[in-house]
Amino acid sequence: MESIFITGSTEGLGYLTAKSLIEAGNEVTLHARNQQRADDVSKKLKGAKHIVIGDLANREDIESIADQVNSIGTFDTVIYNAGVSTPDTNLTLKVNVEAPYLLTMLINKPKRIIYVSSGMHKGAKLDINDLSGTTDYSSSKLQVLLLMKIFAKQFPDTIVTAVDPGWVPTRMGGSMATDDLNMGFSSQVKLATSDDSALTGGYFYHLKPDRYDSRVDDTDLQQQLLKKLQEITKR
Repeated sequence: MESIFITGSTEGLGYLTAKSLIEAGNEVTLHARNQQRADDVSKKLKGAKHIVIGDLANREDIESIADQVNSIGTFDTVIYNAGVSTPDTNLTLKVNVEAPYLLTMLINKPKRIIYVSSGMHKGAKLDINDLSGTTDYSSSKLQVLLLMKIFAKQFPDTIVTAVDPGWVPTRMGGSMATDDLNMGFSSQVKLATSDDSALTGGYFYHLKPDRYDSRVDDTDLQQQLLKKLQEITKR
């Protein structure tokens, strides 16, 4: 039995990941953006151990989420699943990049960290000097992969990985999505309980290692992004 915390777990892939892990006998803590969402998911997923509440677009809420998580204890696994797809580049940056960065820095270090990225990161634009104005969904997922590589090196005792869930028929993916929904959370479920340290720094699609944009391995770019996020967040 593993203790697992999942952001953005009231619906979609986060919810399905949580449901699968709970059914396998793990202790799962959910995250909801507000009390109403928390109340709704508690009725659907009665096996959840805890529910922490906070809006990932709000800095004070992010710090509160970290405090709530740390008050529960140190988790075996943290899955950074939450994300938005919106024309608002500043909001995209806050939720998809700044929030997982800050939570990674603030939450007690687990044995495993999993970041949910996307195949759409390939070829995405990245302007380090204007993140708030240029971070669309694809760019945010490229930045998430850079973060994964950064923290895989910074936290040698933690297995740090990233996944591409594919284009699956969730609310975000839409009804025209062509990938299998169950495969969309299969990698997260498997990695959440794996103790294979050789996996760290890896990127997975439907249970298998996958290729990613070559910029992800650019150590100079990794450090540029890290420095910029430190400036923006003061962390």
